[in-house]
Amino acid sequence: MPPNTQDTDLLDIDDILSEEEILLRDSVRGFVEDKILPNIASWYEAGRFELDLVKDLANLGIFGMTLDGYGGGGARARAYGIALRELEAGDSGLRSFVSVQSSLTMNGIYMFGSEEQKNEWLPKMASGDALGCFGLTEPDAGSNPAAMKTNAVQKGGDWEINGVKTWITNGSISDVALVWAQTEETNSTGGIRGFLVPTDSKGFSATDISEKASMRASITSEISLNGVLVPDEFRLPEATGLKAALSCLSEARFGICFGAVGAARSCLETAIDYSQTREVFAKPLAALALTQDKLVNMATLYSNAGLVAMHLAALKESGKATPAHISYGKRNNVAAAREIAREARSVLGANGISLAYPPIRHMANLESVYTYEGTHEIHTLVLGQKLTGHSAF
Repeated sequence: MPPNTQDTDLLDIDDILSEEEILLRDSVRGFVEDKILPNIASWYEAGRFELDLVKDLANLGIFGMTLDGYGGGGARARAYGIALRELEAGDSGLRSFVSVQSSLTMNGIYMFGSEEQKNEWLPKMASGDALGCFGLTEPDAGSNPAAMKTNAVQKGGDWEINGVKTWITNGSISDVALVWAQTEETNSTGGIRGFLVPTDSKGFSATDISEKASMRASITSEISLNGVLVPDEFRLPEATGLKAALSCLSEARFGICFGAVGAARSCLETAIDYSQTREVFAKPLAALALTQDKLVNMATLYSNAGLVAMHLAALKESGKATPAHISYGKRNNVAAAREIAREARSVLGANGISLAYPPIRHMANLESVYTYEGTHEIHTLVLGQKLTGHSAF
Protein backbone atom coordinates (compact mmCIF):
# COMPACT_ATOMS: atom_id res chain seq x y z
CA MET A 1 0.00 0.00 0.00
CA PRO A 2 1.16 3.58 -0.63
CA PRO A 3 2.31 5.52 2.41
CA ASN A 4 -0.14 7.60 4.42
CA THR A 5 -0.93 10.99 2.92
CA GLN A 6 0.44 12.74 6.00
CA ASP A 7 3.85 11.20 5.24
CA THR A 8 3.66 12.51 1.68
CA ASP A 9 2.42 16.02 2.39
CA LEU A 10 5.34 17.92 3.91
CA LEU A 11 2.99 20.58 5.29
CA ASP A 12 0.28 18.31 6.77
CA ILE A 13 -2.40 20.33 5.00
CA ASP A 14 -5.24 17.99 5.91
CA ASP A 15 -4.72 18.86 9.58
CA ILE A 16 -7.02 21.86 9.00
CA LEU A 17 -9.95 19.68 7.94
CA SER A 18 -13.02 19.43 10.13
CA GLU A 19 -14.24 16.08 11.45
CA GLU A 20 -17.02 16.12 8.85
CA GLU A 21 -14.54 16.79 6.05
CA ILE A 22 -12.30 13.98 7.27
CA LEU A 23 -15.26 11.59 7.20
CA LEU A 24 -16.04 12.71 3.66
CA ARG A 25 -12.41 12.32 2.60
CA ASP A 26 -12.17 8.86 4.06
CA SER A 27 -15.51 7.74 2.58
CA VAL A 28 -14.58 8.81 -0.95
CA ARG A 29 -11.04 7.48 -0.56
CA GLY A 30 -12.43 4.15 0.61
CA PHE A 31 -14.74 4.01 -2.40
CA VAL A 32 -11.81 4.69 -4.73
CA GLU A 33 -9.64 2.06 -3.06
CA ASP A 34 -12.41 -0.57 -3.11
CA LYS A 35 -14.13 0.05 -6.44
CA ILE A 36 -11.73 1.99 -8.68
CA LEU A 37 -8.10 1.08 -8.05
CA PRO A 38 -8.50 -2.70 -8.48
CA ASN A 39 -10.13 -2.18 -11.90
CA ILE A 40 -9.02 1.13 -13.38
CA ALA A 41 -6.01 -0.20 -15.31
CA SER A 42 -8.17 -2.69 -17.22
CA TRP A 43 -10.93 -0.11 -17.78
CA TYR A 44 -8.37 2.36 -19.06
CA GLU A 45 -6.78 -0.18 -21.39
CA ALA A 46 -10.20 -1.22 -22.71
CA GLY A 47 -11.36 2.40 -23.06
CA ARG A 48 -14.41 1.81 -20.87
CA PHE A 49 -16.34 3.87 -18.34
CA GLU A 50 -18.18 1.66 -15.86
CA LEU A 51 -21.79 2.88 -15.65
CA ASP A 52 -22.41 0.78 -12.54
CA LEU A 53 -20.39 3.42 -10.64
CA VAL A 54 -23.09 6.06 -11.14
CA LYS A 55 -25.33 4.88 -8.30
CA ASP A 56 -22.33 4.44 -6.00
CA LEU A 57 -21.33 8.04 -6.62
CA ALA A 58 -24.89 9.22 -6.05
CA ASN A 59 -25.02 7.32 -2.75
CA LEU A 60 -21.87 9.17 -1.67
CA GLY A 61 -23.82 12.41 -2.16
CA ILE A 62 -21.33 13.83 -4.65
CA PHE A 63 -23.72 14.89 -7.43
CA GLY A 64 -24.72 18.50 -6.83
CA MET A 65 -23.36 18.34 -3.30
CA THR A 66 -22.94 22.13 -3.02
CA LEU A 67 -26.47 22.97 -4.21
CA ASP A 68 -29.08 24.14 -1.72
CA GLY A 69 -32.23 22.09 -2.22
CA TYR A 70 -33.36 20.15 -5.30
CA GLY A 71 -31.59 17.05 -3.98
CA GLY A 72 -28.30 18.85 -3.39
CA GLY A 73 -26.34 18.58 -0.18
CA GLY A 74 -25.63 22.25 0.55
CA ALA A 75 -21.98 21.39 1.26
CA ARG A 76 -19.11 23.86 1.46
CA ALA A 77 -16.90 24.42 -1.57
CA ARG A 78 -13.94 22.90 0.27
CA ALA A 79 -15.85 19.69 0.93
CA TYR A 80 -16.68 19.36 -2.76
CA GLY A 81 -13.04 19.98 -3.62
CA ILE A 82 -11.90 17.29 -1.21
CA ALA A 83 -14.30 14.79 -2.78
CA LEU A 84 -12.98 15.57 -6.26
CA ARG A 85 -9.40 15.33 -5.04
CA GLU A 86 -10.02 11.81 -3.81
CA LEU A 87 -11.82 10.82 -7.03
CA GLU A 88 -8.99 12.02 -9.24
CA ALA A 89 -6.50 10.11 -7.14
CA GLY A 90 -8.32 7.19 -8.71
CA ASP A 91 -8.54 8.55 -12.24
CA SER A 92 -9.06 11.90 -13.95
CA GLY A 93 -11.88 10.38 -15.99
CA LEU A 94 -13.85 9.64 -12.83
CA ARG A 95 -13.46 13.19 -11.55
CA SER A 96 -14.31 14.53 -15.01
CA PHE A 97 -17.56 12.55 -15.05
CA VAL A 98 -18.59 14.10 -11.73
CA SER A 99 -17.44 17.59 -12.77
CA VAL A 100 -19.61 17.52 -15.89
CA GLN A 101 -22.60 16.14 -14.02
CA SER A 102 -22.31 18.53 -11.06
CA SER A 103 -20.24 21.64 -11.80
CA LEU A 104 -21.26 22.16 -15.40
CA THR A 105 -24.72 20.72 -16.01
CA MET A 106 -26.43 20.71 -12.61
CA ASN A 107 -24.83 23.97 -11.57
CA GLY A 108 -25.80 25.55 -14.91
CA ILE A 109 -29.43 24.55 -14.38
CA TYR A 110 -29.27 25.72 -10.75
CA MET A 111 -27.85 29.15 -11.63
CA PHE A 112 -29.78 29.91 -14.81
CA GLY A 113 -32.81 27.64 -14.96
CA SER A 114 -36.44 28.22 -14.13
CA GLU A 115 -38.05 26.65 -11.07
CA GLU A 116 -39.75 24.15 -13.36
CA GLN A 117 -36.42 23.18 -14.94
CA LYS A 118 -34.72 22.84 -11.56
CA ASN A 119 -37.49 20.66 -10.19
CA GLU A 120 -37.59 18.58 -13.36
CA TRP A 121 -33.88 17.77 -13.63
CA LEU A 122 -31.87 18.43 -10.49
CA PRO A 123 -33.38 15.81 -8.12
CA LYS A 124 -33.05 13.12 -10.80
CA MET A 125 -29.45 14.12 -11.49
CA ALA A 126 -28.58 14.22 -7.79
CA SER A 127 -29.83 10.65 -7.39
CA GLY A 128 -28.05 9.45 -10.53
CA ASP A 129 -31.33 8.65 -12.26
CA ALA A 130 -30.50 11.19 -14.99
CA LEU A 131 -27.15 12.16 -16.46
CA GLY A 132 -26.17 15.39 -18.14
CA CYS A 133 -23.53 16.81 -20.46
CA PHE A 134 -22.38 20.32 -21.32
CA GLY A 135 -22.28 21.28 -25.01
CA LEU A 136 -20.01 24.28 -25.52
CA THR A 137 -16.82 23.27 -27.37
CA GLU A 138 -17.00 22.96 -31.17
CA PRO A 139 -14.57 21.60 -33.78
CA ASP A 140 -13.58 25.14 -34.76
CA ALA A 141 -14.34 26.95 -31.51
CA GLY A 142 -12.34 25.71 -28.54
CA SER A 143 -10.45 28.49 -26.79
CA ASN A 144 -12.71 31.07 -28.44
CA PRO A 145 -16.24 29.85 -27.72
CA ALA A 146 -17.70 33.16 -28.89
CA ALA A 147 -16.95 31.91 -32.43
CA MET A 148 -19.38 29.00 -32.06
CA LYS A 149 -21.42 28.13 -35.14
CA THR A 150 -24.22 26.24 -33.41
CA ASN A 151 -27.32 28.36 -33.79
CA ALA A 152 -30.84 28.48 -32.43
CA VAL A 153 -33.66 30.11 -34.40
CA GLN A 154 -37.12 30.78 -33.04
CA LYS A 155 -39.93 29.10 -34.92
CA GLY A 156 -43.21 29.99 -33.30
CA GLY A 157 -43.04 28.78 -29.72
CA ASP A 158 -40.08 26.51 -30.43
CA TRP A 159 -36.37 26.86 -31.07
CA GLU A 160 -34.64 24.99 -33.89
CA ILE A 161 -31.06 24.15 -33.02
CA ASN A 162 -28.40 23.17 -35.55
CA GLY A 163 -24.71 22.55 -34.93
CA VAL A 164 -21.96 20.22 -33.77
CA LYS A 165 -20.25 20.05 -30.37
CA THR A 166 -17.14 17.99 -29.77
CA TRP A 167 -15.03 16.60 -26.92
CA ILE A 168 -18.21 16.34 -24.86
CA THR A 169 -17.74 14.25 -21.71
CA ASN A 170 -20.72 11.96 -21.01
CA GLY A 171 -22.25 12.89 -24.39
CA SER A 172 -23.56 9.47 -25.38
CA ILE A 173 -24.81 8.42 -21.95
CA SER A 174 -26.63 11.62 -21.01
CA ASP A 175 -30.34 12.16 -20.69
CA VAL A 176 -30.07 15.91 -21.14
CA ALA A 177 -27.53 18.19 -22.80
CA LEU A 178 -27.02 21.79 -21.78
CA VAL A 179 -26.33 23.24 -25.24
CA TRP A 180 -25.03 26.72 -25.93
CA ALA A 181 -26.04 28.32 -29.21
CA GLN A 182 -25.96 31.63 -31.06
CA THR A 183 -29.31 33.34 -31.46
CA GLU A 184 -30.40 36.38 -33.44
CA GLU A 185 -30.87 38.37 -30.26
CA THR A 186 -28.83 41.55 -30.00
CA ASN A 187 -28.46 42.97 -26.51
CA SER A 188 -25.77 43.97 -24.06
CA THR A 189 -25.12 40.38 -23.06
CA GLY A 190 -24.77 39.00 -26.57
CA GLY A 191 -26.88 36.50 -28.46
CA ILE A 192 -25.57 33.24 -26.93
CA ARG A 193 -28.19 31.35 -24.95
CA GLY A 194 -28.36 28.05 -23.10
CA PHE A 195 -30.90 25.31 -23.87
CA LEU A 196 -31.80 22.04 -22.17
CA VAL A 197 -32.00 19.44 -24.92
CA PRO A 198 -33.28 15.97 -24.03
CA THR A 199 -30.99 13.54 -25.80
CA ASP A 200 -33.91 11.53 -27.16
CA SER A 201 -34.97 14.57 -29.19
CA LYS A 202 -35.38 14.00 -32.92
CA GLY A 203 -32.24 15.17 -34.72
CA PHE A 204 -29.94 14.73 -31.70
CA SER A 205 -27.14 12.17 -32.01
CA ALA A 206 -23.93 11.38 -30.15
CA THR A 207 -20.90 9.50 -31.45
CA ASP A 208 -18.16 8.40 -29.08
CA ILE A 209 -14.56 9.42 -29.78
CA SER A 210 -12.65 6.19 -29.27
CA GLU A 211 -9.23 6.86 -30.80
CA LYS A 212 -7.69 8.69 -27.87
CA ALA A 213 -4.60 8.03 -25.76
CA SER A 214 -5.82 10.04 -22.76
CA MET A 215 -8.93 9.92 -20.54
CA ARG A 216 -9.60 6.43 -21.82
CA ALA A 217 -11.76 5.48 -18.84
CA SER A 218 -14.08 8.37 -19.67
CA ILE A 219 -16.77 8.73 -22.32
CA THR A 220 -16.01 11.50 -24.81
CA SER A 221 -18.41 12.23 -27.65
CA GLU A 222 -19.24 14.41 -30.58
CA ILE A 223 -22.87 15.50 -30.52
CA SER A 224 -24.80 16.66 -33.56
CA LEU A 225 -27.98 18.70 -33.57
CA ASN A 226 -29.76 18.59 -36.89
CA GLY A 227 -32.98 20.56 -36.83
CA VAL A 228 -33.61 19.74 -33.16
CA LEU A 229 -36.79 21.42 -31.99
CA VAL A 230 -37.21 22.35 -28.33
CA PRO A 231 -40.00 24.44 -26.81
CA ASP A 232 -39.17 27.85 -25.38
CA GLU A 233 -39.63 26.50 -21.85
CA PHE A 234 -36.47 24.43 -22.43
CA ARG A 235 -34.42 27.62 -22.79
CA LEU A 236 -32.56 28.57 -19.59
CA PRO A 237 -34.21 31.94 -18.90
CA GLU A 238 -31.28 33.48 -17.03
CA ALA A 239 -28.52 32.17 -19.32
CA THR A 240 -27.87 35.22 -21.45
CA GLY A 241 -24.54 35.78 -23.15
CA LEU A 242 -21.25 33.92 -23.14
CA LYS A 243 -20.59 35.05 -19.57
CA ALA A 244 -23.19 32.55 -18.35
CA ALA A 245 -21.41 29.63 -19.98
CA LEU A 246 -18.04 30.81 -18.68
CA SER A 247 -19.37 31.04 -15.12
CA CYS A 248 -20.20 27.32 -15.33
CA LEU A 249 -16.63 26.68 -16.46
CA SER A 250 -15.32 28.55 -13.42
CA GLU A 251 -17.18 26.09 -11.19
CA ALA A 252 -15.61 23.15 -13.00
CA ARG A 253 -12.14 24.70 -12.96
CA PHE A 254 -12.38 25.10 -9.20
CA GLY A 255 -12.93 21.36 -8.94
CA ILE A 256 -9.97 20.70 -11.22
CA CYS A 257 -7.74 22.67 -8.84
CA PHE A 258 -8.46 20.03 -6.20
CA GLY A 259 -8.65 17.08 -8.56
CA ALA A 260 -5.15 17.69 -9.92
CA VAL A 261 -3.83 17.46 -6.36
CA GLY A 262 -5.33 13.98 -6.11
CA ALA A 263 -3.66 12.80 -9.30
CA ALA A 264 -0.37 14.28 -8.08
CA ARG A 265 -0.69 12.48 -4.73
CA SER A 266 -1.26 9.14 -6.40
CA CYS A 267 1.90 9.56 -8.47
CA LEU A 268 4.01 10.82 -5.56
CA GLU A 269 2.90 8.02 -3.22
CA THR A 270 3.65 5.44 -5.89
CA ALA A 271 7.12 6.87 -6.51
CA ILE A 272 7.96 6.89 -2.78
CA ASP A 273 6.66 3.37 -2.27
CA TYR A 274 8.48 2.02 -5.32
CA SER A 275 11.74 3.71 -4.34
CA GLN A 276 11.63 2.01 -0.94
CA THR A 277 11.30 -1.49 -2.38
CA ARG A 278 13.32 -1.30 -5.59
CA GLU A 279 17.01 -2.07 -5.01
CA VAL A 280 19.77 -0.61 -7.19
CA PHE A 281 23.46 -1.29 -6.52
CA ALA A 282 22.54 -3.22 -3.37
CA LYS A 283 20.58 -0.37 -1.78
CA PRO A 284 17.02 0.94 -2.02
CA LEU A 285 16.42 3.44 -4.80
CA ALA A 286 15.18 5.78 -2.05
CA ALA A 287 18.70 5.90 -0.56
CA LEU A 288 20.15 7.54 -3.68
CA ALA A 289 20.60 11.29 -3.53
CA LEU A 290 19.26 11.82 -7.04
CA THR A 291 16.07 9.95 -6.15
CA GLN A 292 15.59 11.96 -2.98
CA ASP A 293 16.07 15.17 -4.98
CA LYS A 294 13.28 14.09 -7.32
CA LEU A 295 10.97 13.08 -4.47
CA VAL A 296 11.50 16.31 -2.54
CA ASN A 297 10.87 18.42 -5.65
CA MET A 298 7.70 16.44 -6.35
CA ALA A 299 6.52 16.71 -2.74
CA THR A 300 7.12 20.46 -2.76
CA LEU A 301 5.06 20.92 -5.92
CA TYR A 302 2.35 18.71 -4.41
CA SER A 303 2.16 20.56 -1.10
CA ASN A 304 2.17 23.95 -2.80
CA ALA A 305 -0.69 22.88 -5.06
CA GLY A 306 -2.60 21.64 -2.01
CA LEU A 307 -2.20 25.04 -0.35
CA VAL A 308 -3.44 26.81 -3.48
CA ALA A 309 -6.53 24.60 -3.59
CA MET A 310 -7.37 25.20 0.06
CA HIS A 311 -6.88 28.95 -0.30
CA LEU A 312 -9.14 29.04 -3.35
CA ALA A 313 -11.81 27.21 -1.36
CA ALA A 314 -11.56 29.86 1.37
CA LEU A 315 -11.88 32.63 -1.22
CA LYS A 316 -14.87 30.90 -2.80
CA GLU A 317 -16.65 30.35 0.48
CA SER A 318 -16.18 34.01 1.42
CA GLY A 319 -17.55 35.15 -1.95
CA LYS A 320 -14.21 36.69 -2.95
CA ALA A 321 -13.06 34.21 -5.61
CA THR A 322 -12.64 35.81 -9.04
CA PRO A 323 -12.14 34.20 -12.47
CA ALA A 324 -8.47 35.21 -12.23
CA HIS A 325 -8.13 33.36 -8.92
CA ILE A 326 -9.59 30.24 -10.52
CA SER A 327 -7.32 30.62 -13.55
CA TYR A 328 -4.32 30.80 -11.21
CA GLY A 329 -5.37 27.59 -9.47
CA LYS A 330 -6.14 25.66 -12.62
CA ARG A 331 -2.93 26.76 -14.34
CA ASN A 332 -0.66 26.16 -11.34
CA ASN A 333 -2.09 22.92 -10.02
CA VAL A 334 -2.47 21.08 -13.31
CA ALA A 335 1.05 22.07 -14.38
CA ALA A 336 2.36 20.85 -11.02
CA ALA A 337 0.50 17.54 -11.26
CA ARG A 338 1.70 17.09 -14.84
CA GLU A 339 5.32 17.55 -13.76
CA ILE A 340 4.90 15.22 -10.78
CA ALA A 341 3.40 12.50 -12.98
CA ARG A 342 6.31 12.71 -15.42
CA GLU A 343 8.90 12.66 -12.66
CA ALA A 344 7.18 9.76 -10.89
CA ARG A 345 7.23 7.81 -14.12
CA SER A 346 10.97 8.36 -14.36
CA VAL A 347 11.51 7.10 -10.80
CA LEU A 348 9.82 3.85 -11.80
CA GLY A 349 12.18 3.42 -14.74
CA ALA A 350 10.96 0.89 -17.31
CA ASN A 351 8.09 -0.10 -15.00
CA GLY A 352 6.89 3.48 -15.30
CA ILE A 353 5.26 2.74 -18.64
CA SER A 354 3.28 -0.18 -17.26
CA LEU A 355 -0.40 0.26 -16.43
CA ALA A 356 0.29 -1.85 -13.35
CA TYR A 357 1.41 1.48 -11.85
CA PRO A 358 -0.69 4.67 -12.02
CA PRO A 359 1.83 7.39 -13.07
CA ILE A 360 1.71 6.72 -16.83
CA ARG A 361 -2.10 6.73 -16.77
CA HIS A 362 -2.23 9.95 -14.75
CA MET A 363 0.46 11.41 -16.97
CA ALA A 364 -1.61 10.77 -20.11
CA ASN A 365 -4.85 11.96 -18.48
CA LEU A 366 -3.28 15.19 -17.27
CA GLU A 367 -2.39 16.10 -20.84
CA SER A 368 -6.14 16.41 -21.41
CA VAL A 369 -6.70 18.29 -18.15
CA TYR A 370 -3.86 20.64 -19.12
CA THR A 371 -5.84 21.50 -22.25
CA TYR A 372 -9.54 21.41 -21.35
CA GLU A 373 -11.52 23.90 -19.26
CA GLY A 374 -9.21 26.58 -20.68
CA THR A 375 -5.76 25.67 -21.93
CA HIS A 376 -2.66 26.46 -19.89
CA GLU A 377 -1.93 29.24 -22.37
CA ILE A 378 -5.41 30.78 -22.10
CA HIS A 379 -5.10 30.96 -18.31
CA THR A 380 -1.66 32.54 -18.77
CA LEU A 381 -3.29 35.30 -20.83
CA VAL A 382 -6.04 35.76 -18.22
CA LEU A 383 -3.40 36.31 -15.55
CA GLY A 384 -1.31 38.48 -17.86
CA GLN A 385 -4.29 40.75 -18.36
CA LYS A 386 -4.85 40.82 -14.60
CA LEU A 387 -1.25 41.96 -14.05
CA THR A 388 -0.94 44.46 -16.90
CA GLY A 389 -4.43 45.58 -17.76
CA HIS A 390 -3.78 44.67 -21.41
CA SER A 391 -5.66 41.89 -23.24
CA ALA A 392 -3.44 39.66 -25.37
CA PHE A 393 -6.37 37.65 -26.75
